[in-house]
Amino acid sequence: MTIHQSVLELIGNTPMVRTQHLDTGVCELFLKLENANPGGSVKDRIGMSMIEGAERAGRIKPGDTLVEGTAGNTGLGLALVAQQKGYRLVLVVPDKMSREKIFNLKAMGAEVVLTRSDVAKGHPEYYQDMAERIASETPGAYFINQFGNPDNPAAHIQSTGPEILAQMDGKVDAIVVGCGSSGTLTGLSQYFAEHSPATEIILADPVGSILCQYINEGTLSTKSASWMVEGIGEDFLPLISDFSRVRKAYAISDRDSFLTARELLAKEGVLGGSSTGTLVAAALKYCREQTEPKRVVTLVCDTGNKYLSKMYNDYWMLDNGFLEREQHGDLRDLLLRPYAERDTVVVGPNELLVTAYTRMKLYDVSQLPVMDGDKLVGIVDESDVLMHVHTDEARFRDAVSVAMISDLQMLDMREPITALLPVFERGHVAIVVDGDDFLGLITRIDLLNYLRRKVN
Repeated sequence: MTIHQSVLELIGNTPMVRTQHLDTGVCELFLKLENANPGGSVKDRIGMSMIEGAERAGRIKPGDTLVEGTAGNTGLGLALVAQQKGYRLVLVVPDKMSREKIFNLKAMGAEVVLTRSDVAKGHPEYYQDMAERIASETPGAYFINQFGNPDNPAAHIQSTGPEILAQMDGKVDAIVVGCGSSGTLTGLSQYFAEHSPATEIILADPVGSILCQYINEGTLSTKSASWMVEGIGEDFLPLISDFSRVRKAYAISDRDSFLTARELLAKEGVLGGSSTGTLVAAALKYCREQTEPKRVVTLVCDTGNKYLSKMYNDYWMLDNGFLEREQHGDLRDLLLRPYAERDTVVVGPNELLVTAYTRMKLYDVSQLPVMDGDKLVGIVDESDVLMHVHTDEARFRDAVSVAMISDLQMLDMREPITALLPVFERGHVAIVVDGDDFLGLITRIDLLNYLRRKVN
């Protein structure tokens, strides 16, 4: 076993695995596990390539400030390399980026500037334009510019492409890739054009991006929509992009991307991110369309542990309409965490207030039903707990029953949705019952999410 001198030596040479349990039709589907890179994604490769390329060109030296706009994992790859090499890194990221990624970036020493994800290129708050502006206004700063940096695709010409061809014994019929900065697609396309020209390049694109229509119809739309998958899809053609060898593109919805990523984990044991779901969904579509056996490769672009609060969270998936739950036509349809399914976070009247408060923080809620067995006896609110203990923290050891509200106003599940409004106007949470049976709580956010799903 080799002892490495730096975590940067672990970038690349990622494993390849053949799927065993997904429906791939007559084809074989192979996964290049880019989530095995030390920073958890394929973008570690370009983080190294772009920083070392700038060093070789004499544009930067350790101690300098690097600036980049990133909607995905490029920031993490850059943060990993910048940290190890001694650079200050400023990253502009759109506000749809998962919390785990932002926490990860900050923990690695990057300075994170959040901006809007609902604006297109040319808007002053578009993440790439803002990053370029920050770089120009910061003395001595260097703008990485992944979308126009030739060292981005070079990383895949020099490492990813040769690795894939060697691992597949030179037999690759098709590669399914996504496109954000276009570095992976362009680099692999150019590498295989020279070393395996019969290999088809297939694009996986989120619904809302302009790239699928551009590939399949030759039309470059000026109108894009929003999508929730992170790191791929575009509303413009990056300067370094080369789509000349892309044979076909598949537009994959957010729902299909997320559900496919969850299926990949459930059936193959591979924990991939949201863009992995897009790529695998497109690869499966391609495989199932074939009438003759083909060897197809796609990438597990990044690790799914950065998405545990989102697509691997059942409640987030339900909130956003990506998972279906039985509909009843009454207030039960708004219960995100039904008590009967033991989804409701509760506390007992004799438990300590510190237990209730810790539970609120853990599950990110501000009220807990107080249950004595299966009987609802009160509600304890975060504000009530804090008011009770603010003069003496020893009172955290008091029983929940001391601070709970026991005079409860309840709503029968058959009440109309409009019955919720007076409850919310009083600043309360709605307590839904069926006779004497407690069914669950409805918050103002639950109502808004329900109405949003109905509109969509």
